[in-house]
Parts: sequence; structure tokens; C-alpha cells
Amino acid sequence: MTFNPESQAILIVDDTPTNLEILSETLVEAGFQVAVAVDGESALEQLEYYQADLILLDIMMPGINGFETCRRLKANPATHSIPVIFMTALSDTESKVKGLSLGAVDYITKPFQQAEVLARVKVQLQVRHFSRALESQNQQLKQEIARREQAEAALYQLNQTLEIQVQNRTAELSTALESLQQMQVQLIHSERMSSLGQLIAGIAHEVNNPINFIYGNLTPATEYTQALLHLVNLYQLSFPQASLEIQQQLESIDFNFLREDLPKLLSSMKLGAERIRQLVTSLRCFSRLDESEMKPIDIHEGIDSTLLILQHRLKARGSYPAIEVIKSYGNLPPIECYGGQLNQVFMNVLANAIDAIEERYQTQNEVMKLGQIQIITEPLQTRWVAIRIKDNGSGIPESIVSRIFAPFFTTKAAGKGTGLGLSISHQIVVEKHGGRLLCHATSTGGSEFVIEIPMSKHQVGVDSLELEVSRNQVKCNVIAE
Repeated sequence: MTFNPESQAILIVDDTPTNLEILSETLVEAGFQVAVAVDGESALEQLEYYQADLILLDIMMPGINGFETCRRLKANPATHSIPVIFMTALSDTESKVKGLSLGAVDYITKPFQQAEVLARVKVQLQVRHFSRALESQNQQLKQEIARREQAEAALYQLNQTLEIQVQNRTAELSTALESLQQMQVQLIHSERMSSLGQLIAGIAHEVNNPINFIYGNLTPATEYTQALLHLVNLYQLSFPQASLEIQQQLESIDFNFLREDLPKLLSSMKLGAERIRQLVTSLRCFSRLDESEMKPIDIHEGIDSTLLILQHRLKARGSYPAIEVIKSYGNLPPIECYGGQLNQVFMNVLANAIDAIEERYQTQNEVMKLGQIQIITEPLQTRWVAIRIKDNGSGIPESIVSRIFAPFFTTKAAGKGTGLGLSISHQIVVEKHGGRLLCHATSTGGSEFVIEIPMSKHQVGVDSLELEVSRNQVKCNVIAE
């Protein structure tokens, strides 16, 4: 779904003909379809047959005012989802809070600034457009889930019938079921990666343009501010005895505080914008939708982008302290791999490590023992690389270590895990990259996952015995340390 102004209809409700004329002309020139109403009653009647995508609503009108009109709009199921932007000359906070509490999404203050009106209208229409698109995707996902549940139910019933009728084919059916599960894992993974990648890339693209605009304008805005403040300082030096009116205005705006705080405010805005730009870059790096073939990838960049996306789970939350991440990166060349899929492996393993630490907090009451995740990358002697991710969480019992990569196997409570994360990760590492994904307990009581992949696709056929010797040597070195 592409946002198109020409398909967007706007209803303007105002009892002042001049305002209607100015707004209508501005919006029509911008490509929008426009209808007008002079009071709240006629607006409500018009909406019975006119499909509006946005309503610009004046507050002070004869008959029912804008507040009452908005209340009736939101009470009507046919119009409650239409975004309402109030237009008013009122600037008191109480009126704005009242309007927002009734369901309005924004305010436009009179007299109108055409650029501001267009900007606010486009933002709200785009928000509604994206909301509709998301609702449509959610509905499609629900339908797909329902179809899958029906298919799984039918498959389960068929298996039960076959087991009763054909006992001597149990082994054959078990093999077929395992193959089907692998196909289901591949299908779910492909759909997940496609949907997730498209969503992330779309969000990154939509956010990137406005944040670059904001970030690019902050520098000249800072320079302009400094120039204006300097000009005011020169005026104060040249005319130390200001008029009474100017002195009162300086006191009213607390000029001394404003002069010190404004540069700090602009600096903090620039830091915030830079943070958003970094997040957008990490999202793009994480999705890597354009990489359908193996390409040389910086493994460390993929790990860092994944950590940035998981940053909200690593920070302190409630009674849980922050989780410390210790990175020990080796000197690795670019690795020829499927970058987006390998990032998904990092995401699954790191998310499981965070889950294990939080589980330890809950079940063992060891909040005082800070959670820690250690990430180590190193080259192996046979032109392979190893990525080791260790945590000091609740650990994995030895009795189930051999099963954790099986499809649909999970140790989490119902509704908290699908049993697909590690199975998909194993498939990506082993089948897609010809590598190995290993798991074992650590001396700290947690778990360690080791991802071993060749540096290039030409190394996939390297002698496995040579790799095993190299891996065992690495283990011995770790124990010796």
C-alpha cells in the first residue's frame, strides 16, 4: 500500500468562510480531495455519505462546538477511527488536554501557517495509512495462522488414524513426520525472515528520510542560534540601559537561563537524532534483504547491530539490574555468508541468553549476581571462524542438550516459546553454511553456544577431522586460561 495524497479525502469544519477558503485552497493545491462544512451538525450529516480520511475541526462554532462534535464522532462506530485535528485560537493547556482526551490527534493554532498545516495533515494521514496497512497485515497473519492450525489439526488426525490402522508402518511414518517438520521449519523461517525483513527495511526507510532532514538542519540551526545570541549580546554591550519594556521582556523569558540552556538543548537534540540514525543503520544491517547470495560480511557488524536491537532488554528494568555484555573480538576478515540469516542466528542465541539470565533472577533469587553475556570471536586454524556466546543464566540440563536443536522442542512455558529458534539457527549454520552449532554448560553455571562456519563457501568441504582437532585445541586453551 503506497501513500497517495490524491486518494485522501479531508473534511474542513469551520464557520468562518475565510478559513474555509484558505484551507481548501492549500489542501487542494497539495493534491487532496476537500469537502467543507460550516458547523458541527452539518458535518455529522455530511459524514453519513462522505468518506473522509481526516477532519479539520474548529472548536468555537455556533450550535454544537468542536468538542461536542468530536465526542459524537468518536461515539459513532462509522466515524470513530477518523483522525481529528482541532483548529483553534485558544492556547491554554486545559483546552488542548480536553481536546486530546476526546480523541483528537493534534492541534493547529490560528492564524494558520500553510506549511505547518500541510505537514501536520500529511503526518496524520501517513499514520492512518500505516495503521491500516498494519491492520491488513495482522488480519492476513491471523488467517494464515488459522489455516496452519487447521492444517496441523488435520495432520494430527491423519497420523492418529494411520497409527491405529497401520501399526507396522510406525517407523516409516515417524520418518515422514520428521521430514514434514523440517519442511515446516523452513517454510516458517522463510516467511518470518521475509515479513520481518520487509517490515524492518520499510520502517528504516520511512524513518531515515525525516531523521536525516532533522539531523542535517540541527547544525545550521545551532549556528543561527549562536549568531542571534551573539547579536543580542552586542546590543546589550552597545545599549546597556535598555528600555523598561525590553527589561521586562528579558525578565519574563528569563533570558540569562535561555542563553545558557538553548545551546545545550540543541546539542541534546543532535545526540538524540544521531542515536536514531545509528538505530536505522543497525536495522538495515540486521535485515539485509538484498543479500540472496553469499557475500563477504563483517561478522562483528552483524553482532553489534543485533545487540543494538536487543538493547532495551539489556538495560536495567524494574528490580532487574542491567545485563553486562563483554565483547572479545578477534581479528577476523570478511566472512562469505548469508548476512541476514546469520544475524537471525545471533538474535536467537542472544535472546535465549537474556531469557536464561532473567529466569535465574526469578527462580534462584540471584539478582545480586549481575547477569553477564560474553561474546568471543576468533579464527580457527583451518580457515574457519568461531563465535562463542556465553551467559551466566539458569543453564541447560545435560539431559536435554541433545534435543534443543530439534524442531518445536522448547523448555519454556506454554505461550512463551515456539521451539523453532534454535532449530532454525541450527539449519542456517549447518545446512546453509556447512558449519556447526554446538552447546555445552559453562563453569559459571550458564550455557555456551559455539557457532563455527567457514570463511568462504569454498571451505565448506574442509576435512572435518582437521576442524575437530582445531576446535579441541581451542577448548584446551580456554581451560588452561
